[in-house]
Amino acid sequence: MAISGRVPLLVLIGALPVIGWPQPLTVLGWMVLVLVVCVADLLSAVRPELLHLVRDLPPSVRLTESATSQLTVVNPTRRRAWLQLRDAWPPSAHPATEHPLLRVAPGGSVRQNTTVTPSRRGDLAAAAVTVRSYGPLRLVARQRSLAIPGVLRVLPEFRSRSHLPSRLARLRELDGQASVHVRGQGTEFDSLREYAAGDDVRSIDWRATARATRTMVRTWRPERDRHVLMVLDTSRWAAGRIGTGTTDQLRLDAGIEVCLLMAALGSASGDRMSLLVADATVRQRLAGTAKGSALASFADRLSLAEATLVETDWSMVANQVDQLCRQRSLVVLITGLDPALYAEGLGTVIGRLAHQHQVVIAHVTDPAQPDLTPETSTAEEAYAAAASARLWLAGQGLSERVHRMGVEIVHADPDRVAPAVCDTYLLLKATGRL
Repeated sequence: MAISGRVPLLVLIGALPVIGWPQPLTVLGWMVLVLVVCVADLLSAVRPELLHLVRDLPPSVRLTESATSQLTVVNPTRRRAWLQLRDAWPPSAHPATEHPLLRVAPGGSVRQNTTVTPSRRGDLAAAAVTVRSYGPLRLVARQRSLAIPGVLRVLPEFRSRSHLPSRLARLRELDGQASVHVRGQGTEFDSLREYAAGDDVRSIDWRATARATRTMVRTWRPERDRHVLMVLDTSRWAAGRIGTGTTDQLRLDAGIEVCLLMAALGSASGDRMSLLVADATVRQRLAGTAKGSALASFADRLSLAEATLVETDWSMVANQVDQLCRQRSLVVLITGLDPALYAEGLGTVIGRLAHQHQVVIAHVTDPAQPDLTPETSTAEEAYAAAASARLWLAGQGLSERVHRMGVEIVHADPDRVAPAVCDTYLLLKATGRL
């Protein structure tokens, strides 16, 4: 039960007869009258459990965008209902706070919309709906919380989609839809044209030359239907926060941006995209997606990705790669190159992976890294600067050793790592290494 602001106002109105007849009986009589009116109003209110409530939700919404939760209330009784509905959501949903008074005729229905703007990825479950049903005088209300289930999937924000148009333009050039044709090992035959000065003599088609009585060369285009596997590390490394102030974020969020941008670009190029999210166990696994559906599938799976404070089982990851990749593929590892963990972690499998596939390692760097050559005035500052420089040199040395295995390494901050990985992907296509 709940009372409205009209009840205290009704009690204050009783001060007028008390002033005219200042007797205890007058006060008691007025209070009894107010109580009787309130009880009568409460009994006249429609019981909330008799109402039929239905929730209508969109299947998903992108992070920081708004979605509408629509509640439809049906009044099957013969009484008119005056209702207030509170559609409760977790605090991260940031639901609207307006609760207007709804008037529902007997046998009628009414709708109330609640706008939510989620600030976290994942499945957002609605809480109970609290119904206040007032009587005709709107003095007292029956109140009941009813479970009306609903789940809204919050997809990643995909901030890096602004880089997609320029990469698609470059992809069209590689595909021969613009004026650029490429030639090289591992590409598909496209057409024949007449030899021009500067063409590689190895591209001459001697049979076509004999038939045409002029020198003809083959043109090539990047191969389609290649396989690209995105491996997202959700271990302790992904849980680290990078940046400063209000711009800091998890490395995991930057890794998700890499996966989404690559899914959009790879799908547009006709390649088959697969996803593996793992740390000590496999969190998400998505085998080669159908053409055009990679971005939606990736966004749906990655919305549930969370960083965990464990180390990655790279032997298990390598076995999963073998199961997902039956042929030579592009394997993009979104993880860290940590000299302290490399020998017992990624270093145990990177050689085998690089021998079987074309491997790219995407390492998210911290834009707030300290200056390697700062001016120091104390011994403590000098030791800190020396430690930072030594760690940086160890990382550079490790990157060079891994690169000599044929692995491409991308070092970039969170805002640039996704387009940098896509640029590497396009370069590999252009040079016929996929």
